[in-house]
Amino acid sequence: MATSDQLKALLQSYTEGDESQFFAVAMQIAAHEARIGHGELAKQLRNIIDDAKTRQKRGRFTKAPTPIFQPQGELSALVTASFPKLRLPDMTIDSGVSLRLLRIIEELRQITKLRSHGLSPRRKFLLLGPPGTGKTMTASALAGELGLPLLVARMDGIITKYMGETSAKLRMIFEALKHNRGVYLFDEFDSIGTTRASGNDVGEMRRILNSFLQFMDEDNSESLILSATNHPGILDHALFRRFDDVIEYALPDKESGIRLLQNRLASYKKIEVNWEKLADAASNISHADITRACDDAIKDMIIHDRNGITQKDILQMITERKILDKKHYNQNKQGLTTPK
Repeated sequence: MATSDQLKALLQSYTEGDESQFFAVAMQIAAHEARIGHGELAKQLRNIIDDAKTRQKRGRFTKAPTPIFQPQGELSALVTASFPKLRLPDMTIDSGVSLRLLRIIEELRQITKLRSHGLSPRRKFLLLGPPGTGKTMTASALAGELGLPLLVARMDGIITKYMGETSAKLRMIFEALKHNRGVYLFDEFDSIGTTRASGNDVGEMRRILNSFLQFMDEDNSESLILSATNHPGILDHALFRRFDDVIEYALPDKESGIRLLQNRLASYKKIEVNWEKLADAASNISHADITRACDDAIKDMIIHDRNGITQKDILQMITERKILDKKHYNQNKQGLTTPK
């Protein structure tokens, strides 16, 4: 049976003539029925919705789509909302990480069954790893798989110099996730999760971290909370206990590099491409950089009206990416070691 919130949302979207919202809520109801074992009813609901959407595409409805949830008021300055279509198979990540994400998705899809046995699905995750290895994409994939909005916390809007204001803004986000189920991502989490024993720490940052720990302990919503960082070594140890799972990401190995290259270039003509050699050349750079190198080669081919992409083209773009990464690494290293 649909929840009271779903029924209210369904009726409200109908009275407002908002077909897009009506369909979205109806799909949530169908998914709920499937989770509690009403497979035939869920199938019938999905068929009705699909038929209505087909008629919509033929011009029966003209109103622009409206998302179910968009941050309003002060909250709109603290989080940005999107509705990802990404799915887990779209990602090229380590098989171990992929299995763990699949397990998370299954637990959340079977939330009613688990709770009937006095158990709760995992909802709070800490994502660790170098930039460009799939942490932010994971948040999008989980949102896409579960049909939930993705809400990304804007750290520039949350963290302020005024005492108590940052904690108040964090409280506002945690209140929102109670009432609006979604995937909430705190990216660059080390900006608020730095260890309380840090020599550079100030009292206000300790209070912010303590507030976050308290909010995590009090949270019993159905939303997902993801915190991602490139610098796990500076996180306060008390944070790790607050998460249901810690997932570590790494730079792609040779096999993952080959899969990523092949997936990205599958639609384009290649000339004498040795995938293993390309993967070797792309060692020690991230998934994101490999993807950008492929895209750069594709764009170069299009701009110069060439018929295909050669191995030389791709190697050149990979080399440029590695040089750029090394330059940024040296700049960051210098910035960290230069006395202030």
